[in-house]
Amino acid sequence: MPVNLTQNAIPAINAGDLNSKPLVQVLDIKLIGNSQERYRLVLSDGMLTEHAMLATQLNDRVKSGRVRKGSVVQLIDYICSTVQNRKIIVVLNMETIIPNCEIIGNPTMFLESDSVDQNPEPDNNCGRPTMPTGNNNNLSVRNAGNNMQSFRPSVEPPYQPPPNYKNHGAIMKNEAPARIIPIAALNPYQGRWAIKARVTAKGDIRRYNNARGDGKVFSFDLLDSDGGEIRATCFNAVVDRFYDTIEVGKVYLISKGSLKPAQKNFNHLKNEWEIFLESTSTVDLCPDEDGSIPQQQFSFRPISDIEIAENNSIFDVIGVVIIVNPSVPILRKNGMETQRRILNLKDQSERSVELTLWGDFCNREGQQLQEMVDSGLSPVLAVKAGKVNDFSGKSIGTISSTQLFINPDSPEAHRLRVWFDRGGKNTVSQSISRDIMPGGPKNEIRKSVSQIKDEGLGRSDKPDWVTVKATISFIKTDTFCYTACPLMIGDRQCNKKVTKLGNSRWQCDRCNQEFNECDYRYLLQAQVQDHTGLTWVTAFQESGEEILGCSAKELYSLKYEEQNDVRFAEIIRGCLFTKYLFRLKIKEEMYGDEQRVKITVVKAEKVNYSAETKHLLDLVLKVRPR
Repeated sequence: MPVNLTQNAIPAINAGDLNSKPLVQVLDIKLIGNSQERYRLVLSDGMLTEHAMLATQLNDRVKSGRVRKGSVVQLIDYICSTVQNRKIIVVLNMETIIPNCEIIGNPTMFLESDSVDQNPEPDNNCGRPTMPTGNNNNLSVRNAGNNMQSFRPSVEPPYQPPPNYKNHGAIMKNEAPARIIPIAALNPYQGRWAIKARVTAKGDIRRYNNARGDGKVFSFDLLDSDGGEIRATCFNAVVDRFYDTIEVGKVYLISKGSLKPAQKNFNHLKNEWEIFLESTSTVDLCPDEDGSIPQQQFSFRPISDIEIAENNSIFDVIGVVIIVNPSVPILRKNGMETQRRILNLKDQSERSVELTLWGDFCNREGQQLQEMVDSGLSPVLAVKAGKVNDFSGKSIGTISSTQLFINPDSPEAHRLRVWFDRGGKNTVSQSISRDIMPGGPKNEIRKSVSQIKDEGLGRSDKPDWVTVKATISFIKTDTFCYTACPLMIGDRQCNKKVTKLGNSRWQCDRCNQEFNECDYRYLLQAQVQDHTGLTWVTAFQESGEEILGCSAKELYSLKYEEQNDVRFAEIIRGCLFTKYLFRLKIKEEMYGDEQRVKITVVKAEKVNYSAETKHLLDLVLKVRPR
């Protein structure tokens, strides 16, 4: 028995019917878009055709061949939107009924004048598909033996539209409530939509100034029951309307916003779109808790993955807090003071990492963590949306959208707690912060001093990273530090050299600001030697503190303010002729018109003779004849 496409499906959809789940045929498929693949279709009901856009989550249907030219499909979820004064069907979900068949009928493009304006012929088959008298809508399905088969879809029967769609007025077009759709199905081609989602993060109100004047903005992140995430942003008057309404953890029904491409510099969510709420937007609280929507969604990565992560990438990480440092005040570039606190996390990947807390995180979660660690506890901390920093090793820092969860009730946290309590706390974890080198300690490259020159290290496009066991034989004491800018640029301190003004204030040319107090940072020039030779190295702040055992400001005060030359000389002599394991970065740089190889100390550790003996023994075992 021949199968019918749904009569009048195209005009019915254009008139506003979104529930009939009609059978239509795909007449054409075209790939469009440069930045993102999208497919435009031409759909037919056997009499009329209409352009359609396929939702991106259905792209694989075309790529796999499940949907092609000639396929008969059933539209499950769809909407009809007006784009550039023309109607277009946006297909959100569909099922392929017949993958490949001949074109049915001689359909023509749908026009507004083609809207159904007369009653269809009576159906005497009590809801069964109408059998046509001609062959325009006949669908021939050939099997391998070229025999005709009858096809009866197991889905809902074809939609029979009621008479006189156009006489129903605007009720079909605008007055019906918008359908709730998954976040993953949102796209700019939809005219009316609604989503039901939980607020997982809420940013502070930020002020800005541009060519159009002053303004304010805030954003919040949404998660629905299908795991889809999207960010919603409000500006100016819309901020006043919704900021106090939005609460983290609550579920809302949101509709009537515009969708624009997400700005990936500021938006880490896995969604190409972002919702911009407007004066006509609605945000309604759902009073009943929806257990189908999770409280939060994580994509945890082991700490070892941070070693190879790109700078500024966003990570979800979970680890056991082993160290909590005190909170310290930091002066930002805009002259405002903020707080900074550094923690250390470790996990089963045998790595540890520094986590830098900024602002309110320091006195909220940071203070709670410090009290727990001081009392002998080792809490598990989950970090949602931490930002990777590659300055002097790899670390993670908080940003405005970061969330911290102490001892969360999750499978990952339970597994981490069991590992830690059953011996993980006694395992040695290699820090990937400050002292890490590309390749990690397992691929550590040991060199002697003479090999640096003999092998031409540092003269390639990328720096060489090596470890040298050597002794400090001399340190320049006339210029061991410099005066540095204490202001913050983003999540980093400026650290540029500052000059003193006549009014006893300091000025930074980079930040173009003045301040009363400057910072002091090490710039050590030292000579190191081993049994093969000697060379000059430069040690900056952290490695300088590791060598000398005190801060640059303390040493500067001893020499120039207290003028305690005896104590100053004792500190310098204390690090001479002591063996260190120096982890070095070697790179050729331009000095004026001359190329020079610069050797920078990334990490300086006094030799642990027990560990060093084991290292030497391992080398002997590797070269010993078998």
